[in-house]
Amino acid sequence: MLEKLIIQKTLRVPVSTGAAGDGTPVARQLDVALLDVGFSASRALLEHIGALAPAPAMDLAATVVSAVRELVGDHVRHNAYFIGFPDGVPDTHEFWTERLRAAVFTGEGTATDEQLRDAVASGAVNLLDLPAYGTYQHTYAELLAAHDELVTAAGDRMTLLHLGDAAEVEATRLYLALAGSSTPLGEADLAILSELAVACVDGAQPAEIPVRENRAVLNGIRLVLGRPLVGVDTTTDVLRLACQVSGGDASLATPTRFRAFRRPERRMLLAALNDVVGASPGKLGDVVRYAERWKRLGERLHPHEYDQWPHAQAVFEVARGERRVPTLAGRAEAAIRGGAIGSATSVLSAAPGLLLRSADRLLRLASEPERGGVVEAVAGALGSASGRVLLSLREHLDNRLTPLSARIYASRSRSAWVGPDERPPLPSELVAELSSLLDAEIGARLRQPERKLVVDPEVLDVALPLSGKAAEGGFAVLPRGSRASVSGELLRFFTYWRQASRRTDYDLSVLLLDDEFHGAGQVSWTNYRHEGVVHSGDVTDATNGATEFIDVPLTTGGRYVVPQVFIYAGESFDEVAESMFGYQARTRDQLGAPFDARTVRARSHLRGQGRIALPMVFARSESGWQAVWLHLYLPGTPSFNRVEDNTFTTADRVRALMERRYLTVSYLVDRWRAQAEVTMWNGRLPDEPITFIGIQAPEDLPDGSEVYTLDRLSELIPD
Repeated sequence: MLEKLIIQKTLRVPVSTGAAGDGTPVARQLDVALLDVGFSASRALLEHIGALAPAPAMDLAATVVSAVRELVGDHVRHNAYFIGFPDGVPDTHEFWTERLRAAVFTGEGTATDEQLRDAVASGAVNLLDLPAYGTYQHTYAELLAAHDELVTAAGDRMTLLHLGDAAEVEATRLYLALAGSSTPLGEADLAILSELAVACVDGAQPAEIPVRENRAVLNGIRLVLGRPLVGVDTTTDVLRLACQVSGGDASLATPTRFRAFRRPERRMLLAALNDVVGASPGKLGDVVRYAERWKRLGERLHPHEYDQWPHAQAVFEVARGERRVPTLAGRAEAAIRGGAIGSATSVLSAAPGLLLRSADRLLRLASEPERGGVVEAVAGALGSASGRVLLSLREHLDNRLTPLSARIYASRSRSAWVGPDERPPLPSELVAELSSLLDAEIGARLRQPERKLVVDPEVLDVALPLSGKAAEGGFAVLPRGSRASVSGELLRFFTYWRQASRRTDYDLSVLLLDDEFHGAGQVSWTNYRHEGVVHSGDVTDATNGATEFIDVPLTTGGRYVVPQVFIYAGESFDEVAESMFGYQARTRDQLGAPFDARTVRARSHLRGQGRIALPMVFARSESGWQAVWLHLYLPGTPSFNRVEDNTFTTADRVRALMERRYLTVSYLVDRWRAQAEVTMWNGRLPDEPITFIGIQAPEDLPDGSEVYTLDRLSELIPD
């Protein structure tokens, strides 16, 4: 499992320690098998497998194939309701009429139109229970037999797999990178970190763990295994840890039902609390924010039984309201409400990160004489705040010169709220001054490449991964706001889900929007066709898994193509056994089965909160089509969600995100240009080692080269 995880995360295959021999036939078979799913093995990887004995060579090859098939969604069978899709899909009304006739017809002959109207008017017919509706009427093998082989095209995806180091070395490297990340990790990476933490608990540890959620994951493992806790320096760190080991939310976005703790665990948690408060009593101020959760935790930890830790007992006294502790945020808020912006700025200067996050509000509320003081305080805080906070403020300023058509708030759970932007724009000279200060500080903190810096142009429009929470796990998944060019003549969207315990109906739909983000048509289970866009048919039960597809020719008339997944009934995205979304890019004459891994450009998990998934939007520009990642979930209704009922809500959010300006990799490259030699990748291998930044690593870079691809872009964020 560890080897598969490493391959999927890094596209590096750990070397095998198996016996030497002649594994050349296995290497050739692996090369062919990988090509069938859009991957290729580097020369070094094929040579390594070829030098193994047949048995270990076969074991390694099987692990590699299994890992990459799962990565692109090829580990399940993607059947389609209409066996000939995209051909043979009937007109929507004709299809429903045929199903209705089958439902009301008894005996020989054909039901009349009058009988159909009477049946519908009576309300006795449930359309979703019509005969042969919503369940596959053919096997997966029959589907494959009905389609010709895929015609390979020059534009088909080819992803290169590289040979790595020993599994232990790769695991340690990945563990240190994730644990020491300066940006929050997404759910998928947190799960990987948890697995690696078990394997690496007694090995090398990162010098610093900047993200507190990461500390909670690591300390959760250490608490259970009885190892000393690391990096606990606030009371909230202990609360996060208790939530993590209780199977709850370590980000504290939602309450956790705490489990019972063993006595050694209670002692470790209370001792950690005692040390934190004893070293800095002011940190009791953090307790008030989560007072109710502290009360519930106290019921599990029994702090009154441990008189040797009085500072830990004080935490629960504050939570119960028996002791009052003023908080920095509370003092600042009181000053702001009293109109004393200078005083509020002075208070917040003790917390540089909080000051920078409050900078816009302070600048808007400050009088002209006070504004200079706010700018001076912000400038003084830049050197103490994290690089992620600096970049977030820099991106924020880029969007404050003019009012936005709509203001969007995206939460850590990837839900979104949109409202009018009623903030007055910041003066252009003020934005320019702050941006210049931030550019200088960020540029000074960037890691200086020891070698010539070579950048793949395709990575320039990838949004900086300031938080892993703004993206899903999967294959070729980019952070929210990232743009990628789209090739081919046809987009094919797919969603797959497999229910856990009750009947679950997901619906793949496409909304078309015009230049003004107004509805220009839709395709879904209620409308199989629209101007060349075709739906594969509705599947309403996923006991053994179900897939729906939609084909969108890139000649379609819409300016924006918005694929969505609606929960019509049943389990949520977090409850189902498995769910995914992805897209393929094809030429019109490629034929093949509805799903072919070689044409998959990206595949993401669907695991967010909400009843409507909005993974991405495709936008037409003068230079062609671009895929823009959204990673949003809308609340919808508990059941019966349909694209027709959410057109305005979806369009509103798409517009807000499309108009927002994101900091991308090109921003960091511009900072590097002032300090080092930067060259764009042209496909030609250099003679000397380089530092390469791109979507995926080229083969045969000179030894000693440093490579930053999608899995490592967060490491470019300065500390």
